[in-house]
Amino acid sequence: MSDYSSQVTEAANYLRRILNRKDSREKDPVLGMVLGSGWGEFAGSLEDRIEIPFDRIPHFPQPTVVGHVGALVWGRIHGQPVCCLQGRVHSYEGQPPQVVTFPVRVLGQLGVRALILTNAAGGINPRLRPGDLMLIRDHLSSFVPNPLVGPHEDSVGTRFTDMSECYSPRLRGLAARCARRSNLRLLEGVYVAVTGPSYETPSEIRMFRKLGADAIGMSTVPEAIVVRHMGIECLGISLITNLAAGISKAPLSHGEVLKAGEKVKARLGRFLSSLCREWLELG
Repeated sequence: MSDYSSQVTEAANYLRRILNRKDSREKDPVLGMVLGSGWGEFAGSLEDRIEIPFDRIPHFPQPTVVGHVGALVWGRIHGQPVCCLQGRVHSYEGQPPQVVTFPVRVLGQLGVRALILTNAAGGINPRLRPGDLMLIRDHLSSFVPNPLVGPHEDSVGTRFTDMSECYSPRLRGLAARCARRSNLRLLEGVYVAVTGPSYETPSEIRMFRKLGADAIGMSTVPEAIVVRHMGIECLGISLITNLAAGISKAPLSHGEVLKAGEKVKARLGRFLSSLCREWLELG
């Protein structure tokens, strides 16, 4: 863990140097975002933005999936510094959970006080339709490795992290109001994370539905665990891009995911901008 922590510190210090913000804590980002499939173009709306490819940042993992650019975008929204991860890596790319969550650790060391985690997901709940948003109220995580397994340092976070309110009720309330203003259909539900990369079978989807899952995807949960481990406020939002196996008769594909995000990207941008403004005003 000490080597891992030193790598996180090295990456954070590199970003401060390249942005000429070495010890100026008041200029560090107060809000962070992980922009998953379908969400990435929002980073282009930041003011005074600086884009840093992941491969220039020490120890940052490199995405290999279409739709995940692999860049850290630093800019401002309504005058406040914001840091976006434009894409992420996943366990199915062969990365251990500590590597998958490394960029989130770096954002925590940079000083973010809240982190918005976004993803594309398949709808299990029949009320969800492609193009809807789902606020993650809770998650099922027994199907992916826990990133907190292994050696521990008290300076990083508590050994046994409370997950009873992983996804901030306060932020969920803000997001619900912003979705109404942006004319986006939004429901709350439970997200189940699986490793992928194969899509689920109809029998697996029936099982997950009986367990209480409303939507399914291959990301987000490891990051959410680490965010709470660091004591940072967390919000999770899924873009429903398709119906899960057995609910839809059509074969599932990543191309379908990308097309669904393209259709609603303008509305997603307005929604995220409104959400950032609301959060920054309330602090």
